[in-house]
Amino acid sequence: MARTSGAPGQIPGAAVNEVSRGKPVVISRSNHDRVGTFWDMLVVRLIFAVVCTAAGYHFRPFSLPHVHGAIAGFLFAVAIILFEIRLRKASLRRLIGAATGSILGILGAFLISLIFTHTTMPEATRSFFSLSIFLVMAYIGLVLGANKGDMLNLQALGGLFGSERSTRHSPKLLDTSVIIDGRVADIAETLFLDGTVVIPQFVLRELQLVADSSDPLKRQRGRRGLEVLQRIQKITELDVQIAEDDFPQIPEVDLKLIELAKRYGAKIVTNDFNLNKVATLQGIEVMNVNELANALKPVVLPGEAMRVFILREGKEYNQGVAYLDDGTMVVVDGARRMINKTIDITVTSVHQTTAGKMIFGRYDERGEQPRPAPAVAQHEPAANRPAENGPGERPRPLYPEPGRS
Repeated sequence: MARTSGAPGQIPGAAVNEVSRGKPVVISRSNHDRVGTFWDMLVVRLIFAVVCTAAGYHFRPFSLPHVHGAIAGFLFAVAIILFEIRLRKASLRRLIGAATGSILGILGAFLISLIFTHTTMPEATRSFFSLSIFLVMAYIGLVLGANKGDMLNLQALGGLFGSERSTRHSPKLLDTSVIIDGRVADIAETLFLDGTVVIPQFVLRELQLVADSSDPLKRQRGRRGLEVLQRIQKITELDVQIAEDDFPQIPEVDLKLIELAKRYGAKIVTNDFNLNKVATLQGIEVMNVNELANALKPVVLPGEAMRVFILREGKEYNQGVAYLDDGTMVVVDGARRMINKTIDITVTSVHQTTAGKMIFGRYDERGEQPRPAPAVAQHEPAANRPAENGPGERPRPLYPEPGRS
């Protein structure tokens, strides 16, 4: 079901403010900061284009007229700006590899050009070959260095480029459902969730609306979600940040999460099945807590014995139902009479469904019945029984003799 956030102008309460303060907000980008950065870069690029145009007009490269020289300078500035925009998207490893490769290519071209100085070829031909080798070697070194740059180990350089390692960890966006669920705090405390954890501001507003609801159940769920956020913020190994980004034109919180994940290249942490499917279809990585719980359930093979507590009767005849500690349902044949008792069963099959894992077992009543105690004394035949009335007396018959009463 689609969820709607609160009004854009609504301010969260004291509980949300307590969660939002404490650690610096690094990932947050307000509209004012984004516009200021855009305009700053635009002014710098315009100044660079004007300077290049004026230089082309004044110096007249290739003996061009002033107007043509100005156009050449402007085109040169546009090419440099486009190259700079593309260069901003490259990783630090590729930049280091490209720079190293181009320097080695230029050095190789210089050494080859020294050979041409000792030849008798004309000056024009020698200059052409030197320039051609310089361009070829620089280009090959640049391309090969950029392609092989991902193989560099920046951590081996004494931590000089240590910040590159942290940039590879994409931030994790917490969904409202996974916050209310509470298991994400346990996962974070066991250090299975690391890096930067981002809590969007519109998720905090939705939690505040749930916590202020008139429904007691919803109010309890909202307050539990705020308590979970406070637990997560106290974990020193995590970098908890509040994202101020909002999308007023999008009313649904799930779609806002998807747009925010696209903006920062982040992963979404959720247990919502619908959000998981929609985000996966749009190419966003999702960390589903339910899938993690299913992956951590113990592996049970058919034929193994296990002890369970029969909680209720099953749907079929003479069936009992039990649950493991992780919530896995165990259906036991022949255990209807053993409700509220702990019994030993034999696993017959294991079925994996979209909702989780189901285990089917069998209870053997004959194996649980107590064995009869051995008799203390048994009757023996008269021939083997010792005489009790003396050596000369005849043994007393076991059955009454005919004619005696």
